[in-house]
Amino acid sequence: MKKFFYVAGLLISGLYFSQETQSKVKASFFDGVATAGYVDHGAFINFTGPNVSLTHKNLKFLLGMLPSLRIKEDHSSSTRNSLIMPTLGAGLTMVYKKIAVQIPAYYNAKTADQNGSWKIGFGLGYSFR
Repeated sequence: MKKFFYVAGLLISGLYFSQETQSKVKASFFDGVATAGYVDHGAFINFTGPNVSLTHKNLKFLLGMLPSLRIKEDHSSSTRNSLIMPTLGAGLTMVYKKIAVQIPAYYNAKTADQNGSWKIGFGLGYSFR
């Protein structure tokens, strides 16, 4: 997980410092990006939430919170969770023109038979702005 954030930081800083044109860093509560994807044997649908973004020409990087609906069937024996659950993730979203690519991370809480752990996924989406 640390390596992922190091690589993402290097890519963003390399892009930011290697160009002579003006880039813009901005914080916002909603950026109008909706994505759908896969994580931990299930699907998710989310919108970008509070974030920090870096914009350069047609390319935009967002690092922030991801309010989501996770769609995952619970295979527990006795008690089960709902098929659709609201959850909050965090991750990196890259938008080129109107196409969004996302790398979200979601935390699965500790249960009676599993330790808590972070799960990383992949998603594609659309930017409404």
